[in-house]
Amino acid sequence: MITKNFKKLPLLAGADVNVIAVDWYAGAGSINYFAAVRNTEPSGVSVAKFITWLNLETGASLSNYFLIGHSLGGHQVGIVGRNLGGQVPYILSIDPASPGWNFKPERFQKTDGIYTEVIHSNAGLMGYLVPLGDVDIYPNGGIDMPGCITPMCSHDKAVYYIAESMASGGFTAQECSSFFAAIRNKCNLPGSLKMGGLEPKTGISGVYRVDTNAFSPYSMG
Repeated sequence: MITKNFKKLPLLAGADVNVIAVDWYAGAGSINYFAAVRNTEPSGVSVAKFITWLNLETGASLSNYFLIGHSLGGHQVGIVGRNLGGQVPYILSIDPASPGWNFKPERFQKTDGIYTEVIHSNAGLMGYLVPLGDVDIYPNGGIDMPGCITPMCSHDKAVYYIAESMASGGFTAQECSSFFAAIRNKCNLPGSLKMGGLEPKTGISGVYRVDTNAFSPYSMG
């Protein structure tokens, strides 16, 4: 699942895959943000039903799926996965929205998929602050992204990081003891992993930080 702003070309360049883009403008396009929040769950349930139908028609299985969503879509992919029994191999939530979600039981959860990864790029403002997935990554500390002067820019910047990770890899992240350590750039644990990408990192968990360049190419290695 991808939002209209997601760069599809890098996703297609990274592997031989089919991309299903969910157009839920009717539910998310309102000037009333909290109406869009309310519409996130029923639209996610509908997508789960569509996937179930598609599998019955084509013989595909949940093992074939990788769900990606940004902002409200970052919670929506969790709702989709939850309604598919938590059996999707890889769910990637890109800076899941914070306003209206802090006390909602429908918010993204680590059990929504077999492996769940969350990228935080405007944590505590437009994006969710605390860890939600098996792996939570805080690029550049997770709040203000290099090259950005507005929260919206930082909120959206993670989409470009993930697109690049799928096309060319990179983005080696270091393990942190907590999300506070990630924000403060105090990460010194020995673990590391690659942020994003096309393959799940099943069995890995924890909080990580990766620093990026201000402009493309964003990966520093």
